[in-house]
Amino acid sequence: MTKSAAPKRYLPTSPFKPPVTPPPKEFAVGDQVTHDMYGLGRVIDIEEGIAVLVDFGSARERILSPYAKMTKL
Repeated sequence: MTKSAAPKRYLPTSPFKPPVTPPPKEFAVGDQVTHDMYGLGRVIDIEEGIAVLVDFGSARERILSPYAKMTKL
């Protein structure tokens, strides 16, 4: 069996606390970042809430929000 891509919805009558959504990641031009697939890079352009353009040295990649595989150093 495979896991569904859609998150389970929270029922108001549930005895459990609602799931906590993490705050969106924010990057600024010049931030040094690391990506799980591309490695170390530097943010060179930002499309607010949509994507960031990162220079990884050998390539420039447009990383889409929510930036799951990218972290700021």
